[in-house]
Amino acid sequence: MKQTRRNILKKAGLITVAGMTIPLGALRILTPDEAIALTKNDQRKRWGFVVDTTKCIGCGLCVKACKLENKTPYESNVARTWVERYIQRDDGQVTIDSPRQGVEGFSTNDPLGKSLAAEDISKGYFVPKLCNQCDKPSCVSVCPAGATYKTSDGVVLVDHSWCIGCGFCITNCPYGARYFHPTWEVVDKCTFCYHRITQGKNSACVDACAFGARKIGLLNDPDSEVQQIILQERVTVLKPESHNYPQVFYLGLDHLVI
Repeated sequence: MKQTRRNILKKAGLITVAGMTIPLGALRILTPDEAIALTKNDQRKRWGFVVDTTKCIGCGLCVKACKLENKTPYESNVARTWVERYIQRDDGQVTIDSPRQGVEGFSTNDPLGKSLAAEDISKGYFVPKLCNQCDKPSCVSVCPAGATYKTSDGVVLVDHSWCIGCGFCITNCPYGARYFHPTWEVVDKCTFCYHRITQGKNSACVDACAFGARKIGLLNDPDSEVQQIILQERVTVLKPESHNYPQVFYLGLDHLVI
């Protein structure tokens, strides 16, 4: 059977089931001291990313741009970045879906094939996701070939020429950000478009977002909008209990998101 991100995560018990009870402990707002430690008190050059969920409309343009920029087959069911839709019904049940990673947007109220009337929905929102470029990445420590590594400026990359396709990094990523590339037959993931940001450009997904929901910059650069957001706003990270120390920070993240 061909390996995919979905079935590997399922074997590892990491698939989220719609309607399950989601722990509130999965969401924690950074304290002012933590925000300062991430920026002004850290002299390392490190890239960070901000996602403003209040601005995402689920159009899928970011996913399209990423696939085109990074040579991920458009029709494949994998992507370096994706958008999830969260729908909470009046009875409290939550449905999460991401049809084809949201590349074509979300035009109907039928998550997972279940038609929902608008009057039965209490709230709904979109959450863009990508590799969190962790400060302490668990994927690096489990790679037996040394193919996964972290750069001096904090971005986790994969050397495809060294990757043996064992999948250990996929099962050890708490964010589901890794997958087997359908044509290269190696593990692939988001790199913050490292080839672009090191040339002074934005990541492809950032440039594609017409609503300013995505921003990238250096965490300890006082001229960086990313630093200013982290210092001045109430930002959160995904799965803080993993102790991977992600470098993707969210604005407006609902407590139901894990």
